Order: sequence, then structure tokens, then C-alpha cells
Amino acid sequence: MSSVVFTEEKMLKLEISGSDLRIETDQLAAAIRTEGYVSGIAGGSFLDRRTGARDLGFGLDIVDFLLEPGPDKPDTPEGMRYPWGDKIHGNIPKRYIELPQICTQAGRINWEVTGGRGVIGVRGWFRYTKATPGYIPGSLWEQWLIFLEGRRYILASDRVTSANDVESLILRIDMPGHIKHSGGDSFEAIYLSYHGVIPSKEFNEDFAPDERFLYRRGNEVPERFIRAYKIRGGPWLAGMTLNPEIVYEAWCHQRGYVCMIQEIGGIRIGRGESFSAAYIIGFFDSIEEMESVYDEFKGISHISVKAGKLRHPLLQREMNVEDS
Repeated sequence: MSSVVFTEEKMLKLEISGSDLRIETDQLAAAIRTEGYVSGIAGGSFLDRRTGARDLGFGLDIVDFLLEPGPDKPDTPEGMRYPWGDKIHGNIPKRYIELPQICTQAGRINWEVTGGRGVIGVRGWFRYTKATPGYIPGSLWEQWLIFLEGRRYILASDRVTSANDVESLILRIDMPGHIKHSGGDSFEAIYLSYHGVIPSKEFNEDFAPDERFLYRRGNEVPERFIRAYKIRGGPWLAGMTLNPEIVYEAWCHQRGYVCMIQEIGGIRIGRGESFSAAYIIGFFDSIEEMESVYDEFKGISHISVKAGKLRHPLLQREMNVEDS
């Protein structure tokens, strides 16, 4: 059964059909699943009305688990050990802190919607239910997906409130998302702001995350943190993390598809404390356009919607968002 819960002069529309949400603006359309394969924008549903282009992967801003650097402890149960030393994970030792992998194993997430003049915000959240030895479950993940009238991109945010004291807590996500292809047939190139433009032919053969194009936070943090792919014959689809310092590690490697994992955090966190990242995800005609939009929002770490307003003074001013 489908029901429209928010519309505004046919420019912004949200429809609910069972556990699925469908959002339409004058520039975009997208679906959000709250059961099954959950978190982020559902794969293949993110539509650029101007060009007819869609995302090429399994979803955008898809969320996994909580980790920390280092190999597994001796008492970690076999089913909770993090695999590494292969083409999929590379020689990057990490260990799980809390599970499950939200996208594939949570089953369902809680959600709520709020809207105002020119904005629809969807908040999703989930508490992790399993922990490895030495930790307790219960950390809270929260995500905002925010749709704006007149924009070919959305604003998004992921926040973790930890149930544990952790020296280096990491949240793994897909940003913007993976790329399905066969010999580069679906995309022309990838742009990584910390590396440059990479032609699609570089992804014809599988290689591990730490073999090529791996980003690790170090002494030099890039001015902008932008990861994008050029849809063949269409626009760029970009995922832009607005505070570059929050990115701990980012992969861009081939494993049957282009895997664009990004990890945020990697910081010391106490029980009850939080960290977050904010993003722009959307369609752009050029790298220069991405950079210009990025600079409008640069430095923001969290975005939310309350009482129909974006909860950041800069955004309220520039977007002219008002109560409905």
C-alpha cells in the first residue's frame, strides 16, 4: 500500500510503500529501503532528471560495521574475526568492534521523516547488537539523507555514538558507492581529489585495496575530499566528505566491481561520545562544479533536519530553508 506523506506544489514528494520510501524533487528521484538491504540510497534508484542518469552500484552511503586497527585478539570467536591478507581486503589488519554489518544483516532500521519548505529529511538509525571480546554492544548509528528543492545533490550525514571506550574507532561506509561494470562499459573515469582522474581501463583486472589508489590519513590532508565516477555518456556522480580530516582510510580497487569503501573516524572515543561526517552526494557536469559546491559547505561535520529546518546556521542562510 502506498501513501503520500509530504508534498509541496508537486516539487517535493515522499511516498511510502511498505518498508520502502520514494522521494522525488524537481531535480532528483531516489528510493530508501528500511528493510532488507538497508541504509543509504537504494542501488539503481538515484535518478538525475536532467540527464536520465542513475547510480551504477549497490547503493549510496551504505553502512557496514565498527572496527579498529590491528589484528584480531586471540580470544576472538572464529565467526567474528575480520578477514585480511587477500585481494578483497588487502594486507590491512583490522578487527571488528561491533556487528552486524548493517546493510546486509541488520534486517531493518528505524526511521522518521521531517519536511519543510524546500527540504525533506529522512533519519535512519540502528543499535549494534554484537560485540567482540572486551567490548559491549549498543553503539548507535544515525544517518540523515536530506533532499533539497532545486539541487542535483543531497546532503547526508552519518553519526556514531559509542557504547565503548576505543582508542581508534572506525565506521565503514560506501562513498559514494560501488560501480558495477564489465570492462569499464558503464563508466568512463574515476576522480579522486587526493590522486586525480583515473581512466576506467585501470579497473579491468582485480587488485587489492592497498595495491593502488589507497588513501590513508597522514600528515597531508587534502584540501577537499571528493570521490566521483563519470557515468559513460553522462554526468559525474560524486560523494564529497565535507571535513577531510574525518576520513581515516578510503579504498578504490577492483574486485569484480569497483569497490569504493571509505572509513571515517579512526579517533579516540569514550563511552557515550560521538563522531560524525557530513557529505554531498549527487550529479555534476564537471570537476570544477564539484569543487565549487564543495567549497560552499566545506568543514561541516553533521547535518540534520528539525522542525523543517536544516540544523546548521550556514545552510539555513544559504538554502533559505523555512518552517512549512
